[in-house]
Amino acid sequence: MTVNSTPTSEGLEIRNLSCTREDRTLFSGLSFHLTTGHAIQIEGPNGSGKTTLLRMLCGLRLADKGEIYWNGCDISEERGAFLSNLNYIGHAHGVKGELTPLENLRVSQAMAARSNSLPLDDALEKVGLLGFEDVPSRTLSAGQRRRVALARLLINPAPLWILDEPFTAIDIQGQKQIENMITQHVLDGGMAILTSHHPLDLSEDHLSRVNLAT
Repeated sequence: MTVNSTPTSEGLEIRNLSCTREDRTLFSGLSFHLTTGHAIQIEGPNGSGKTTLLRMLCGLRLADKGEIYWNGCDISEERGAFLSNLNYIGHAHGVKGELTPLENLRVSQAMAARSNSLPLDDALEKVGLLGFEDVPSRTLSAGQRRRVALARLLINPAPLWILDEPFTAIDIQGQKQIENMITQHVLDGGMAILTSHHPLDLSEDHLSRVNLAT
C-alpha cells in the first residue's frame, strides 16, 4: 500500500515496517494508514507475524526497519501521548482470577489515563456478562474471561483499539456482541486494528485488509 513521503497528521501510519525472526523474514516494506472511522483486519497464516505486528504497533516490540507515526509524530518520540490514545487486548486477557468481573473493571478504570461515565454493570451487559458481575473470575470460562477483558474497551475510552484475536473462545452469541461493539466504535469515529478469522460486518468504506502472506 503506497503512502506519501511525509507523515500524515491524522491517525496511525505505518511506513516500510520489517520484521525478521531468527533467519526468517516475517514481513518487509509493510506500509498502511488508518484514519478515523476505519478498521484494518490483519490476515495471514499462522507464523506470518500477525501478533508480532500488533505488538510493534503498541510499542511492545521494536521493528527491524520502518517507522510508526501517530497523528504525524513518531511513537518512539511521543510514547506517552500515543499510549494514552490506545487500548490493546492481546492473547493474555489480564483478568485477575481472585477478583470478580466488576472488581477487575474497577481496577482497570482506576489505572486508566481516562475513563467515561458508563456504569460498569452496563459495560458487562454489553459483552454478555450480566448476572456474572459478582462471581470470582476464576470460575468463569475462558470465553467469559475474554469478555471481561474486552469490557475494558468500553470504560476506558481511546480512539485506537488494537485487538489480537478478540473472538477467541467466545461463543456465537458473544461473537456477535463483540462484533457489534467493534463496529459501533468504528462508526462512531474510532479506529481499530485486529487479527481475526471472524469477518466483521463493515462495508468496504470502513474496512480494509492487510495480508501478511502477500
